[in-house]
Amino acid sequence: MNPNPAGSHQQYPAGGPAPYTAPPGSYAQPGPPAPATAERGKAATVLLLLSTVLVGLMAGLFFAFDVSVMPGLAAGDERTYVTAMQNFNAAIDGNGLFGMAFVLALLASAASAIVEFRKGRRSVAIWVGAATVAYFVVLMITFSVNIPLNNELADAGDAAKLADFSIVDKFKSTWVATNIIRTLLCTVALTALSRALVLYGRATR
Repeated sequence: MNPNPAGSHQQYPAGGPAPYTAPPGSYAQPGPPAPATAERGKAATVLLLLSTVLVGLMAGLFFAFDVSVMPGLAAGDERTYVTAMQNFNAAIDGNGLFGMAFVLALLASAASAIVEFRKGRRSVAIWVGAATVAYFVVLMITFSVNIPLNNELADAGDAAKLADFSIVDKFKSTWVATNIIRTLLCTVALTALSRALVLYGRATR
């Protein structure tokens, strides 16, 4: 005799039917990220870190001139002022490492902002973009104000033979003031990049 005739109900153990359990191996387990994706992630990290370090170096350089170099020169005589600044400028202009860091800070920041935007990390991209704009202004000030004054000082020639020291007054007023602005802008850029690093860490955790 059929133990379950038509119309009868299936008898289940107390508590209802047992839940269905898929057999082992029926679901694919997520594997490690693809090598290309991992490499792109590392590149984005390196780019953001590089931007932060380079902008930090520039901020430190400008700050050093604000608090030590320029006040120290102003305390001496004008001939010493001219000679020392000529030597400082020559050393910096002839230093390839400085030139690379000075320009690469902008390029790395801009590239990082683009990468973060394309990755969909918009909050990170906004902060990096803000840092890029601030540092771009630093470059514009440098090329439009500080470098022309440096060139004018170099053209003055030997300080021992110099009779007109009006260039010193320009440095004490215009050059010093714009360097303070460069320091502040680099500090703003560094702060923005630091915030971007925090957001980046949260987004990629």
